[in-house]
Amino acid sequence: MTTGSASSSGAHSSGSARMNIGQVLEQLRPDFPGVTIPKIRFLEDKGLIKPERTPAGYRKFSAEDVTRLRYVLRMQRDHYLPLKVIGEHLDAIDRGLEPPPIEPVVPTVPTVALAADGMPSPESFRRRDDLRLSRKELLKVAEVSEELLEQLEQFGLLSPRPGTGHYDTDALVVARTARELADFGIEPRHLRAFKAAADREVGLVQQVVAPLERGRDAAASARAADAASEIAALSVRLHATLVKTGLSR
Repeated sequence: MTTGSASSSGAHSSGSARMNIGQVLEQLRPDFPGVTIPKIRFLEDKGLIKPERTPAGYRKFSAEDVTRLRYVLRMQRDHYLPLKVIGEHLDAIDRGLEPPPIEPVVPTVPTVALAADGMPSPESFRRRDDLRLSRKELLKVAEVSEELLEQLEQFGLLSPRPGTGHYDTDALVVARTARELADFGIEPRHLRAFKAAADREVGLVQQVVAPLERGRDAAASARAADAASEIAALSVRLHATLVKTGLSR
């Protein structure tokens, strides 16, 4: 938003048209369906807009008032800014300054638990979260192109959660990592070897824990899950160390 686009309503030109509150509502409703007359009055009470008053006490809004209202409503809806902060923005604009930059509101990713040596711990394999990203959100947060995402899906490296169409934390990590590898010229088609190796490791882990899952006591499933996490962490540690050793030769 450029300086002055939400300029103070106190600087109205005397010849500009004025609207009543119902007309203002009609202008705002297409972009802000939830706005109401009480909401507009509330924002006036907070000093964020200052419409003129007729001798009879009726509010008369200018085009600048409507622009100012749009700014307030957009900052609330898109950036969840409190009214006090929005008021500070408007004050800066009124004084000919640029408002402070607004950080994008994006989902944050839970931190993966890591062992002291930087390797994933068994706890990181037990971690489950409820992060759900739409395709559009995944593209934005992972900073990947639609083309790269399509290739990752084509080669089976990531996919939405079954039956939901949403992507989870693991899909986000894969997408981000693939994007960073792409900076070195490593394309998704080259990553099929990683997927094949991972599938072989998963098969080995499942083979080892299968007898535990068949236990008849109530704790059998928990023991199998714990064993799978331990083996997975050891497998990744071994893999990473072998790669490190190979590169140092």
